[in-house]
Amino acid sequence: MDLDPGIRAYNWILESVHGTGSWKQSIEQRRKLVTEGKDFYFDTRLAEVVPQCPLLSLHVFPSRVFLHESVTASMVDLESGLVRPESGPVRPAVSDPDGVLKRSRELLDLFWDIAKPERDTRLQAAEKLVEQLKKSGEGDELTYAVKRLVNGLSHAREHARAGYSATLAQVLSMFEELSLKSTLDQIKEKHNLQAANKKQIRNVAFGSFFGVLALSQSTRLQKEPQVLLECVKLLQALSQYRDHLRELPRKTMVDILSETSEEVFEEVLLNALQTDLTSALSSPEQLELLLVALQKFPSIIKPAKLKKLLGSANIISKHTLPRLVEVLKTAARSVKKESVLPSVALDLLQVSLREDSFELFWKEAVIGGLLSDPPGPCHVQCYLAFRLLGAALPLLSVPQLQFVLSGDVMRRYGEHVVSAQLPERFKFSPEMDSFVSSFMQSCKEPDKQLTVILAFTQLTHQGYPAVPSFWKVLEHMEPEALRQYVVWLKEAFCRPQLDKCLEFSTRKQREGQETAVQGEPSVFRFRKWIVPRLTSIVENHQIKKDEELVMGIARFIFFHAFFDTKKATAEIPETKPALSVPLDNNTRSATSSAFYSLLQYLSVLPVLEDPAEAEAGAVSKRRALGVMADGSMWVYRLVEYADMLLKQDKRVRSTRTFTEEQVQAWDSMLQSVEALLKKVKKSPTPEHAAFQHLFLIIGIQMFKAPEDSVELLKDLRSCMEKAQAKKSKKKKKKEADGEEEPHWVEVVVEILLSLLSQPSRLIRNVCKTAFSRICPHLTQPALSAILNVLDPSKDEDESGVVVTDEKEGEQRKKRAVEDKEEEEDMDEDKEEDGEQEGEGEEESDSSDDDDDDEAMEEEQEEVDQNFRLELMKVLQGQNALATEADGSEEEDEMDDEAMMKLDKNLSTLFGEQRKKLQAKKDEKERLRREKTLVRDFKIKVLDLVEVFLTKQGNSALVLGMVEPLLSVIESGMSSESGQQEVDFLRRAADIFRNQLCRGKQYCRDVEGREAELHEMLERLIGRAQKLQESSVALYYFSAALYVVKVLRGVMKEADAAHAPAAEVKNMGKADVERVTRCFRDALSSFMSRRKSPLTADMFIDLFNRFPVVCVNLLDTTVENITAGVREHQQSQACVLVLRALQSKDVRQLMPSAQWTQLCQKTTQQLTQCLQAAEHKNKAVHEKTVKALELCHYLIKTIHTQKLEVNLDTLRDALRSRNADGSLQKAGQLEDTYWGVMKLFGLQKPKVEKVKKVVEEQTEQEAPKKKKKGFLPETKKRKNRKKPQVLEGKEAAVAAEAAAAEGEGGKKKKKKKNKKRKGQGGEEAQAQPPSKKAKVQPPQSNQSKKAKKKKKKAGGDQASAE
Repeated sequence: MDLDPGIRAYNWILESVHGTGSWKQSIEQRRKLVTEGKDFYFDTRLAEVVPQCPLLSLHVFPSRVFLHESVTASMVDLESGLVRPESGPVRPAVSDPDGVLKRSRELLDLFWDIAKPERDTRLQAAEKLVEQLKKSGEGDELTYAVKRLVNGLSHAREHARAGYSATLAQVLSMFEELSLKSTLDQIKEKHNLQAANKKQIRNVAFGSFFGVLALSQSTRLQKEPQVLLECVKLLQALSQYRDHLRELPRKTMVDILSETSEEVFEEVLLNALQTDLTSALSSPEQLELLLVALQKFPSIIKPAKLKKLLGSANIISKHTLPRLVEVLKTAARSVKKESVLPSVALDLLQVSLREDSFELFWKEAVIGGLLSDPPGPCHVQCYLAFRLLGAALPLLSVPQLQFVLSGDVMRRYGEHVVSAQLPERFKFSPEMDSFVSSFMQSCKEPDKQLTVILAFTQLTHQGYPAVPSFWKVLEHMEPEALRQYVVWLKEAFCRPQLDKCLEFSTRKQREGQETAVQGEPSVFRFRKWIVPRLTSIVENHQIKKDEELVMGIARFIFFHAFFDTKKATAEIPETKPALSVPLDNNTRSATSSAFYSLLQYLSVLPVLEDPAEAEAGAVSKRRALGVMADGSMWVYRLVEYADMLLKQDKRVRSTRTFTEEQVQAWDSMLQSVEALLKKVKKSPTPEHAAFQHLFLIIGIQMFKAPEDSVELLKDLRSCMEKAQAKKSKKKKKKEADGEEEPHWVEVVVEILLSLLSQPSRLIRNVCKTAFSRICPHLTQPALSAILNVLDPSKDEDESGVVVTDEKEGEQRKKRAVEDKEEEEDMDEDKEEDGEQEGEGEEESDSSDDDDDDEAMEEEQEEVDQNFRLELMKVLQGQNALATEADGSEEEDEMDDEAMMKLDKNLSTLFGEQRKKLQAKKDEKERLRREKTLVRDFKIKVLDLVEVFLTKQGNSALVLGMVEPLLSVIESGMSSESGQQEVDFLRRAADIFRNQLCRGKQYCRDVEGREAELHEMLERLIGRAQKLQESSVALYYFSAALYVVKVLRGVMKEADAAHAPAAEVKNMGKADVERVTRCFRDALSSFMSRRKSPLTADMFIDLFNRFPVVCVNLLDTTVENITAGVREHQQSQACVLVLRALQSKDVRQLMPSAQWTQLCQKTTQQLTQCLQAAEHKNKAVHEKTVKALELCHYLIKTIHTQKLEVNLDTLRDALRSRNADGSLQKAGQLEDTYWGVMKLFGLQKPKVEKVKKVVEEQTEQEAPKKKKKGFLPETKKRKNRKKPQVLEGKEAAVAAEAAAAEGEGGKKKKKKKNKKRKGQGGEEAQAQPPSKKAKVQPPQSNQSKKAKKKKKKAGGDQASAE
């Protein structure tokens, strides 16, 4: 029998790869399958053979090789690579004049791409397949494609199944000549559920389902009703395999039903679906099928028909509700993991709205059904009710919203929000927020929005709403709804009606296990929530609001923070709603804090404009912050409002009564602001705006701290007058007489520093803004005042200013503690007097012991000697020591009265000792808090330093900030490592490095200060050499480079044209010799000290920025290539010389003779360095690598520029360097070495790889080199079958012998192993073998193990040798 051409090709492939005897059996088995005309799959070498293909025996290999009847290839690409048939005759070349093979290969490649996991790849492959089938127009290929797609529907990978199904749907849609009936028959035949076994049932079920899905997506199913009916029946059969397919068949039936016409449904599908429709109330899928049919075909499924199916004319009725509840519970459990709303639940909700039975459905099904069970942490029915609530919001009217949002579902949601605050609890609130947010976005009706927001606001737990005060949902409110909501919040703050709120309580509170919040009524809790809600409306920039609304909120909060209503008046709208419950101190304090927080936001608030006006507005208006549309500041309008309230003393009353002096300060502040406003209109200047802002902020602070504000206002007014006053004759006379007054800027700086001591973010930002406006007028004394605060040596002096208020609070706290302790002592004495004798004796002893133990545990200090003496006196006074020394027989000598007196004296003594210990503890805590406040104050002062360096970086005053900032950094490096200290240090270092040293602006006018700057440079370099840490020395070195930059200044335009050749003459005011001498000393220190804080990167930075100094330091650097104290310094010298030679500026600054001399000297130093180098450690290795890198660049430069430099000695040194073959190891050193030698014309010798030969030789020579006892005992493999262990003495002798013969680098390791071996041997001798000998394995296994042992022994011996 002649073989198929594909079989012949396959035979030739196996013969050429495996030989002639390894393929006969498999070929005989496959030959039968081919002759029978069946499709079959080869192994991993041959994937598939399809004899039915019209191309006659088209074969598909995994490596994409295709063979034809007339194709005999000379080379085949298999998984193992290219295989050339050397033994057989040469095959003729492939001829494909019609392109049939190429098209077939492309076609078959597409089926591989369809099964790939990438979605885009699958879609592209499907489109290409359809296009290629269109172009070919051959029916056989189309039939084959359909068959391949049908076979792939049951693929094991889900991505492949989806790809084949989608492609099949597209093919059926594009080629209408394909019969859906025949395709469905193929699907049933290929994926037969009855013929499949247990292992195949899953894939077969998926194949049938994806086949029906492809037919439904082909858009042709409605044209063939009988095929549609069979598909529905097949889906009904697939519904039984719920373990694999779940609800997919039912959902597909719903999709098919939604696309079916009314005639087809009535004639074909109605009878087929009769069973499913009748049992609609038994499962969610069947109910969803009924609901879709009812919605799509209302004329067919009429109430009479529905009553016949369900027993009720409506879906929602008292008859059907119990079964509907069970269906909803089942649906809730089915989506427990997905956490989504089941579609059947939403459909029921819509049906209830259509049938006008929403309230019945909500009461009976949702509240009475889903919420009937008690709540729990994982109650899926409650979550379904919450999701129904969120999904129903866009569908309901205002009365229905009020009905839903005021029922038990909202109460249960509130309980969930409170209970979900515990850790590891599921939180539904984010999902509910998304529901409400989507409703607010889609709904543009203000009344509905207001209803929903008010309902969630009134959901309270003991007066506190369940939703947070800052709620992002408010971003989508319409302006009208927002305005009404703000009015409601103000009304609720003044007259809260908690009886109208939806109050809820937790289960534990209802059961009495938890009590309500003590000490705070619900009204106060509600008010504390309303104030942050009002401020959040202003501070959220996403909320659409106007200036009137913002100012109304700010006035309302300010009024209730500092004023009370006497009599309502129309002039003050805040007085109209009278307070039903007076404000308590805590609420007023919270309102005051909220006002200043709101004021902070208003100070940086952009101008509020309409969107159209904002786009057409000027850029200056966009950048204006803290002002209204008319240009006036928000704080100024609030100050005007506060002044109006102070004048209406008959109608309103301030909570803080101002004294006459404070009233005068307030009036004076207003006058100053009015005067500044007039001057700003005439000639606006930054200092006028700064004074105005300071006056307003300090003035508004009077309601919080009037005493401090009065003093600050006086100082601010006086310095404003000095700033505005012109020099008169009297002032000149005073200056001539030597009477100088502080400059106004100095006074302003003192005021700013005093304001910064307050813990207020508003004050901090205001001070920064005001300081930025007065920076141009800053003087040296004013800057010194700022730097003195940062001076580490003046912590104690500054801390007294910062913590003044803190000290008073601590003293009051301390007095309260002492009074409380005295009262407790008095109570204890009274209790002791009223107790019985024995009980009083025990209690007094125990109380004294407890007090003593607590003090000792808290302080962990030894008992004071004075306390010991006092205790001895008390005991001796009552003869207590004598009774203890004499024995137990004399205990009765002390009567009860004496015992009580002794107890009283001891109680007094221990009470005093406890007070002393508490005082020490309070003092320690006070010092800690004081230190924290001082550090926080200094962090705020750094803001002023940063502002000055940013605004006035080119001022000469900056030079006086260098050393103070360095002292701050240096002290911070050596101080404590607390988080606050770390933040302070990081901030100071960042300002110094980025704003000062690397700033674009620097001082360019140093006339008359040259000597001072040179002395500073010497101090900085000298200090850098004396430090211990390189991190601190880096800042000193950077400062020194900054000073050199200042001394150099900016070159003139005429000189800049000839730069850098003329740079030597244009180093500005810098003394080049002095600067060079300074840096040369630093370089010598770095090269001569073993532990120097300086690093090579510092000098590299110097060389790059100042080439003139680099040229002067090159000689010293070259000398240290060999003169460095250690190898590390020598390697760094090589790096510095390399960077200098690579600099173009250095080359241009040096004459040709000097450049040649430098290269010659460098060559000599490198020759000495390489001759003396020996590979001892890592440092020598590093030095050699750096020296070779320098050699490479130097030789290349000499050859390129053709310099007259003798390189023979260097070449000889390099050759001798590798005479012993020490540079043969692969790595950076070898590569660099041969890169240098290549410049001399020497190539790296090639090493032939003889890996296989070496392995064969080792296998053959291993038995010959076997020597007993050669390896140490620690290297030998133990034979577990023979529990023979060397004694400790013999093991030690063997280890010593091996260590003496081995290399020196392995001695320590072998000594350790020797000790462990000796210990293990002694222990093993004492113990019998724990396991029995195993049965002797077969001979083949033994031979394999023997070979492995021989290889291992040979490898160990080779390594030891």
